[in-house]
Amino acid sequence: MDDAHLLLVLRQARGGDAVAFAQLVEHYYPRALRFACQMLRRREDAEEAVQDTFLRVHDNLSRFREDSPFDPWFFRILGNRCRTMLARRKRHHDLIAYGDLPHDAVGDEPVDGPDDHFARAVHHALATLPPEQREAFLLRHVNDMDYEEMTLVTGARGSTLRMRVKRAVDALRHRLQPTVSAGVPRE
Repeated sequence: MDDAHLLLVLRQARGGDAVAFAQLVEHYYPRALRFACQMLRRREDAEEAVQDTFLRVHDNLSRFREDSPFDPWFFRILGNRCRTMLARRKRHHDLIAYGDLPHDAVGDEPVDGPDDHFARAVHHALATLPPEQREAFLLRHVNDMDYEEMTLVTGARGSTLRMRVKRAVDALRHRLQPTVSAGVPRE
């Protein structure tokens, strides 16, 4: 969907056109779910965050300024939902002591991704990043946002975001080096 078409669909959705809003959902859902899955590491939580985001977008479309880009506004709402869910999960985990769980019950496997060694290694390496670094990395390198857009999404300054992305890249490079050295092709 190009910018002109997106603006037209946004105007129609703001006017109450359910078909136009459905087009927004159809356009943004795959990217939103991928981002949320990588942030939250559990598909059920990711789906809940994405659904809640679309509800909030629907309810607040009248507040969206047409002279602003939609992507940062949308991903700011989604990022806030993911951060809220992570905080809630941490509070829940801190209150309840769990016994040892089988590894596959923890939810660390890639979501809807190819089942190869390198994809699993990347997924696990992303999961080890602090949430702020993971979010910055995903916004920059998966959702292809510039730092100005990322600032709108996260509320953090550009220099802070650059440092988060750099630290994430350095950590990923370090954690993935043994996998790459083992002969797994980079693609």
